[in-house]
Amino acid sequence: MKHLLLSLGLCLGTVTAVLAQSETHTQGKYTLTFVNQDPALNPTVKQNLIKAFFQTYPAEAKRFNKKTVKDVTVTIDTAYTGVAYAHEGKITISSAWLRKRPTDIDVITHEGMHLVQAYPPDSGPGWITEGIADYVRHTFGVDNAGANWSLPEPTDKHNFDNSYRITARFLLWAEKHVNKKLVNELDARMRQKTYTPAAWKELTGKTVEELWQAYKANPKI
Repeated sequence: MKHLLLSLGLCLGTVTAVLAQSETHTQGKYTLTFVNQDPALNPTVKQNLIKAFFQTYPAEAKRFNKKTVKDVTVTIDTAYTGVAYAHEGKITISSAWLRKRPTDIDVITHEGMHLVQAYPPDSGPGWITEGIADYVRHTFGVDNAGANWSLPEPTDKHNFDNSYRITARFLLWAEKHVNKKLVNELDARMRQKTYTPAAWKELTGKTVEELWQAYKANPKI
């Protein structure tokens, strides 16, 4: 039985490998290898993802980390049940998600920023990591409106460490009203593993809690 299951697993892996289509694109210093395991993937979605990568990833690298990885592999995964993730030069996007949300092209903008971030382990809180990635999606995204994606205004239920879009809007506000280099500074400290909660006081004159209260009192951006 064990041998049978192993054989079936190998067969399924072989079938997936055969079905997967790989193509490579290079623009300037950056090379994208696009691996598609989903034969039903809309060709327009594929082209939009490739186009968005080359439009956003070099811009992210130029602003935040010029030493970021130059060769990136994007895999449209038929087995992955989440939305997307990025690690060590690779971005994985769920094919099921793209079928459900074919206009969510800027998922690649968010995940590309995670490659640019390249934060070492224990560099700082995850809410800053994801907040910066969604700040970047808002700033560099090619069609957030088409995906019905936006940054929400704060509510009484929100807090600065809620991560993703909530933190992203807070960062955007603080950048506009307090310190225009705040996001860059936080990103650099996370990558250099020098971030501490005291960074907020150093960069804005307020603790993060105090800054959040100021934001809630006047959240216009």
